[in-house]
Order: sequence, then structure tokens, then C-alpha cells
Amino acid sequence: MTSGEPVTLRSIALTAFVPPALFSVGQGAIAPVVVITATRLGANPAQAALVVAIAGVGQLVADLPAGALAARVGDRRAMVAAGGITCLALVVCMWAPNLPAFAAAMFATGMGTAVWQLARQAYVAQAVPYQLRARAMSTLGGVYRIGLFVGPFLGGVAVAHTGLWAAYAVHLVACVVAVAVLLLAPDVTAAAPAGAGTAGSMALAREHRRTFSTLGVGVLLVSAIRATRQVVIPLWGQFIGLSPGTIAVVFGVSGAVDMLLFYPAGRAMDRWGRVAGAVPAMTILAVGHVLVPFTHSAGTLMAVGVLMGVGNGASSGLVMTLGADLAPPADRARFLGIWRLLADSGAGAGPLVLSGVTAVASLGVGVGTFGAVGILTAALMARWIPRRSPEVRAGD
Repeated sequence: MTSGEPVTLRSIALTAFVPPALFSVGQGAIAPVVVITATRLGANPAQAALVVAIAGVGQLVADLPAGALAARVGDRRAMVAAGGITCLALVVCMWAPNLPAFAAAMFATGMGTAVWQLARQAYVAQAVPYQLRARAMSTLGGVYRIGLFVGPFLGGVAVAHTGLWAAYAVHLVACVVAVAVLLLAPDVTAAAPAGAGTAGSMALAREHRRTFSTLGVGVLLVSAIRATRQVVIPLWGQFIGLSPGTIAVVFGVSGAVDMLLFYPAGRAMDRWGRVAGAVPAMTILAVGHVLVPFTHSAGTLMAVGVLMGVGNGASSGLVMTLGADLAPPADRARFLGIWRLLADSGAGAGPLVLSGVTAVASLGVGVGTFGAVGILTAALMARWIPRRSPEVRAGD
């Protein structure tokens, strides 16, 4: 691509979208087998669940360092480093001699994922103009969804013909190919680092404390309610006595609807503003959570699952787009590290809060609580989302 050629989604696809799609295929491949692997290494059910969660902890721990690394060395080098860490961790996963070694390797995969995702977000934010940004970010989120959807099928085929280690081998190969594509593809931002500023993350947080204490809280809530959606459907399906196979179908159909909406969601935000994506999406998710306790069969849960898929799909790329809109160009990567920390904290806290409310009251009350959270989130998004990006206002 020549320097005078306008940037389009197609022109950056090989660099921006293909590597994360491959990486997420690998993540999807290992997702169903982590618990099984932990169990075979001697974990009880609670310990196996903890091993699954520890990858998310690794991602949380690495969010701020990921921003600093991308700012210092550039997003491409940061992703290569993350790919190397992930590959080494996957080798350990394949041949882990005991549960602690396997848990440590899963923690490392979470750290690699944090760097990988932040660096691609910083790249896309820098590569595309504001008028195309929401579509670019929603496409980035969409290819992750597609990869996570396809990955379990590839991993399942590999495991069926060999053993559990093959799922990690699929992720390993996908990671290597993703890094190779990244290194060979042209980079339209090669002349500029991901973030050239010198402020540390804590100083940056203080400088932008109003943004993080308002809209940052909003994206934390967005991530929380989106994360609970993934837990609510299987939990309620089990509660009303559906078979595992039926629950999987309901969950899969909801996820398929979610996947299909990523580009329309981005287009809507580019055309009508970020509020036009955030408020309807959160309202639909809220209504879906409220309706779940009233379902009593596979058909009614399927209908609500589809509705929740629409709400989640309508918010595709929302958190990444808002972060890119608000990030100062000179310290974009570090800002996005803080932004992702807030979002990832919400994603981790949502299911925990659901669990706590359910333990104190009931599952129906817990699910309904997040309906109220969704309405609150929609109101906060309407109040706090800027009608125009700061960079656009600066250019007036």
C-alpha cells in the first residue's frame, strides 16, 4: 500500500485481522480441554475451575505491562514477544508433569493474550481514521469471536485422532502461523511507534482520572454484563432440567447470532455515533437477563438466548472503540493498557457477583440483578460517552 492510498479495512486485513483470527482459533481449540487436563493431573473440580480462571488472572496482571511494552518497543515487536511466551507455555501444557506446572503455563498464556490483544488494538487505532474506527474495532472483535467459535471444532478433531495434547498443538501451530503472517505482512504504521509518550501508567491514570472514573466505570459494567451472559444461559438451562446437548445448542445459536452482527454494529457506531451502539445493546442485554427467569423450556430459553446474542453482537467492538477514541495519541498503548484492565476486571467480576447474589438469594434473583445493572449501564453510557472523539474536536 502506498503512502497516499487511503486506508480501508481490506488494506489492513492481513496485518490487523488475520493474525488475531489465527490466535483466537488456537484459544478456542484449548478452551474445552483445560478442565479435563487439570483433572487428569489430579485436580478436584474446584481446583480445575481455578486453573481455568488463572489464565484470566494472568491477563489482568499483564494488562498494564502490556501497554508499557507496546509503547516502548512498538506493537509488532510486542506481539512477537507475546507469541513466543505463548508458544513456550503451550509446550509446557502439552507435557506438564504436574498440576502446578500446568497452572503456571496457563497463567503465562493469559499474559501472552493480554499483550497480543492490546498491541493489535493499538495498531488498529493508529492505522484507521476516526470515520472507520468502529467498523475496524468491531471487525477485530468479530474475528476473535469467529476464531473462538471455530477453534473447538479443530481441537476436537485433533484430540479425537490423537490425545489431549493435540489441542495445545493446534494452538501452538496457530500461534506460530499468526506470528509469521504478522512479520511478513506490510505494516501501515511501521514509521510510528504504538505510543511515543513517556508518562508512566500511574501518571497517565491520574491525568485522565475523570475519564477512568466515569466512562471507565461504564466499560467495566459493560464487560461485567456481557460476561454474565455466557454464564447465565448454561446455568439456567441446567436449572430448568435441559440436557447438556440442548444447552450447548442454545448457547451455540446465541453465539452465532452474536457473530453475525459484528460488522453492522461497527457500521452503526461509525454512522450514528457510539451512543447508538452502546445504549440499545445494553438495554437489550438487560431485557434478556430480566426475561431469563421466566423461561421454562428449551424453546423459550432459545428465544431469550437469541435476544441476548443480538444485544451482545450490537456491542461488538464498543469497548475497544471507546478506548481508541479517548486514548491520547502520544500515550495510546499505555492508556489502552489501563482501559483493558478496567474491562477485564469487569469481565472477571461479573460472574463472581452473579455467584455471590445467587448464593445469598437465588439464581433467578442473581440473573435479574444483572438486568438492573444493564439498565444502569445504558443510562451511564448515554450520559458519559462523548458525542465526538477528542481528536475530531481538536481538528475543528
